[in-house]
Amino acid sequence: MVKDVFSNRNILAISITTSLWSLVQQGWNPFWPKYMKDSLGASVTIIGLITAITTAERLLFQLPGGILADRYGRKKIIVYGTLIRTLSPLIYFFAPSWEWIIPAALINGMASLYMPAFSAIIADSLPEKRRGAGYGAYNTITNLPMMLGPMLGGFAIELYGYEVGIKLFVGLQVVVGVIMVVVRQIILKETIESKEHVERKSLIPTKQMYHELPETIKVMIVVAIIGSFSSRLIFDLINLYALDVLALSPAQLGLINTAVGATSTVLALPGGMLSDRYGRKNNIMIGRTVSPISQGLVTLASGFNSYFAVRVFNAAGIAIGGSGMEAGGPSWNALIADIVPPEKRATVLGTIGTLTAVVAAPGSVLGGWLWDTVSPQVPFQLSMVIGLVSAIIFWVKVKEPRGET
Repeated sequence: MVKDVFSNRNILAISITTSLWSLVQQGWNPFWPKYMKDSLGASVTIIGLITAITTAERLLFQLPGGILADRYGRKKIIVYGTLIRTLSPLIYFFAPSWEWIIPAALINGMASLYMPAFSAIIADSLPEKRRGAGYGAYNTITNLPMMLGPMLGGFAIELYGYEVGIKLFVGLQVVVGVIMVVVRQIILKETIESKEHVERKSLIPTKQMYHELPETIKVMIVVAIIGSFSSRLIFDLINLYALDVLALSPAQLGLINTAVGATSTVLALPGGMLSDRYGRKNNIMIGRTVSPISQGLVTLASGFNSYFAVRVFNAAGIAIGGSGMEAGGPSWNALIADIVPPEKRATVLGTIGTLTAVVAAPGSVLGGWLWDTVSPQVPFQLSMVIGLVSAIIFWVKVKEPRGET
């Protein structure tokens, strides 16, 4: 199965470049909120606001990116989006204060232009009958860097301090971004014919676009909106909680994130295979139940061991079921691919990304504000409640197509 999936040049090129990007990103990303707070002078509310800016940018760029990918092809949009994405770490490297992070956040949000094309080219390149297992194999390979990156980053920060440790990996991120642009331009093969001659679609969401969506996709959008808001409440806080509230060292946090990556890697392929055999919906429910429960359990953690157990439990649920409370993941993407024809996939993925961004963006600000004004535990508790509501809606309302799995 793995050999069949990676014999496709698109999957191979995307897997290698994504893995390289993730390896370096995981060296600094878990420690970035702490760096912004202590080195760049940002409050937790400001950290949430900056994340909200990035999320809101998807409102402007993800749906247009999906439509453009269906119209002009996946490859072109992916290459341009990767180039744009590389600019953010370049600004991070030279930032003397948190205000500099705002334009970087705007650029990072703009890079979401290519995410629908990215998801669509993977779906286009996987064998239809084994799509869930194919996504699982892809996630297994791309999760491998999560086993190494956080540990390397944690030890580098322990050794050299936050300033040097963070900048070391952010600088490497820029170099890797340039390599990604070149490799994707040379190796990626277009999977859909250009449709420049057909009727132009609006590049912003319209009622007609929404009404044309299948009913199951409409429900999934609602679930993604609620779940993403829940997830964004604690998106920037999960690692900060370990460092500031539980007083874990960067090396300890790095080891925990390495264990999370190992869990995700080991279970991604079995999760995809279970999706093909027993249905997408059951798998997705595992992630959408385990993930919010884990957020509540974080507030009960008292040190390294208990926090470690909660994070690994969450990683196991996400690996099997998808991306937890947000849209995405092998089973989620496979279910969309089962329902939506290839020529509309990028548009649908862009629509979901855009509509979820409308509601999810304020979640980061609210989570930071609750941390600063009430307590660090409240955002996690609220996230758990809202996440479980989205899981219930998904289980009751989403209908899986028969005969596809």
